[in-house]
Order: sequence, then C-alpha cells, then structure tokens
Amino acid sequence: MTLQQLEYVLAVDRCKHFGRAADECRVSQPTLSAMVQKLEAELGAKIFERTAHAVSTTALGQKIVAKARETLFAADSIRHIVAEERSDVGGTFRLGILPTIAPYLLPRFFPKLCATHPELDLRVTELKTAQLKEALADHKIDAAILVATGDLGGFDAETLYFEQFMAYVSRGDQLFDHSSIKTADLVDEPLWLLDEGHCFRDQLVKFCNLKSARQSKRTYTLGSIETFMRMVESGQGVTFIPELALQQLSADQRQLVRPFAIPIPTREILLLTAPGFVRNALRSLLAESVRKAVPKEMLKMNNTEQRI
Repeated sequence: MTLQQLEYVLAVDRCKHFGRAADECRVSQPTLSAMVQKLEAELGAKIFERTAHAVSTTALGQKIVAKARETLFAADSIRHIVAEERSDVGGTFRLGILPTIAPYLLPRFFPKLCATHPELDLRVTELKTAQLKEALADHKIDAAILVATGDLGGFDAETLYFEQFMAYVSRGDQLFDHSSIKTADLVDEPLWLLDEGHCFRDQLVKFCNLKSARQSKRTYTLGSIETFMRMVESGQGVTFIPELALQQLSADQRQLVRPFAIPIPTREILLLTAPGFVRNALRSLLAESVRKAVPKEMLKMNNTEQRI
C-alpha cells in the first residue's frame, strides 16, 4: 500500500469516474486503474463498484476512503511542517469559498496571487457554509472563505473584511425613488431571494424580518444573485447584492443600487482553518492578498454598520 494509491482512491471517490480522476491526478487512466485494482487485491476488498456508465463507492470502500483521507492528511502535515520551517508557500492548496463571495472577490486577488507565486497550485471550490465546514473537518479543503454566522464549530477564524448589503431596485418599483431603504419598506415588496441555506439569504431574512415575504407568492427562489439582478434590470422587483459587486457594475446598473438606512446590515468575511493547521505562512499570504484586494474602508466596521 502506498500514499499514491490512496490519492488515486480519493480521486476516484471524488470524481466517481476513473477517467476524470486520472486527469485530476495527471496520470493515464490505465495507470490509475491498475494501481487501484492492485490495492483492492492487496486488501482483498472491493472499494468501488464499476458499471459501464457509473462508478460508486462500496460501503466498505467508504470506510477505506475515510481512513485514506486521514492518512494522507497526516502525511501532508509532515511535509507542511518542513515547508513552514522554510517559509515555503508552494504546493497544492485547496480553498473553499461561498458562492455569494466568489464572483466578486476571486477576480480581485486570485490572478495576481497565482502570477506572483507560480509555485502555488491554488484550487478553488464553491460550497455553502455547512458544506464548507464539513469539507474542512474531513480535510477535503485546507481553508475556507465564508461569513461569520455565530458558531464556528471549533475552527480557527481570522477576519478578512466587512461587507455591506445593498438593495438592487427595478426602475418601475416604488422603492426606486427612495434614496435609502428601510427594512419596513420591504414588507410588501416582490423580492428575489436565494435558496434557503445560503447565509446571504438567511441573514437578510432575519435582519429585515422577511418571514412574511418568504412565504409570499411574490417571493421567488432561483439560484444566483446574477440571475436576480437580470430580473430586476428587466423591471421585476427587488433583490440584494454584496458591496464588492458594485465594482463590477456599469453606470446604468449603479442607478439601481440603493443603500440601506442606518444601521446598515453588514457581514463579516472570515478565513477559516481547521485546528492543527500548520501552513501559517501560506494562510498569512492568502489573508494579506485578500485584504489588499478590497477597498481599505472595508477592513473595519464603522459606526453606521451593524454586523448581522
């Protein structure tokens, strides 16, 4: 049994496809398949069920995958201790990030970070909050960028910046003539809200007391902030956007933005790592890259904002 075989097993479990797993591991499919089969033969156990159209992990295979993940994490920790001693930020780093943060933050720092540190193989996955915490606990990702929502589950957190919520109002809506939006203004509004489980939605529903709106037939649920923005631009209702989204708007789109009245609902963006994380130099590099990429006024809260 080798660490390489365990890496191949995790890749197949993750991809549910030998070809895609081989591409991810940058080896040929016959090589990866042969190594997995050799491990199965050594263990005398079937890890994967193979059909013409699908690959699934057996019940015993799931236990093997879990232990393989722990083993590889322990092995990586040894390498990371050495790399940390040398202040080496190279190697693979798996970053998870919320879908309501990724499209507005990643373009601001990701390309520059990769260009400045070509030795760093930074891989990004978008997941919801609960999924990010689960992935951190299972060592599927090394760090997560998410929103402070109370219980951090024992993870280590570092504040990156603070971000206001903004209303995005169609020209035909009664709120278009308002210079700012009060929470009471939203009670009878046709709102475009994210699916339940998105902290972006959950925080707004709680702050604005939108329980009645959540149950209204005029409250629609789709999948993304960008979709809702297109609906508003076509003359349909109100949605909400994060502050960093302003940087990507055209002059015409900015005319649809309305700030909240004081206190302004604001979310705290965190960098989360699991206990025992040893790549401190890399974590510091990532945190500093993010902070340099956002406006300076977002690095701390002011007295007009309210953390939600």
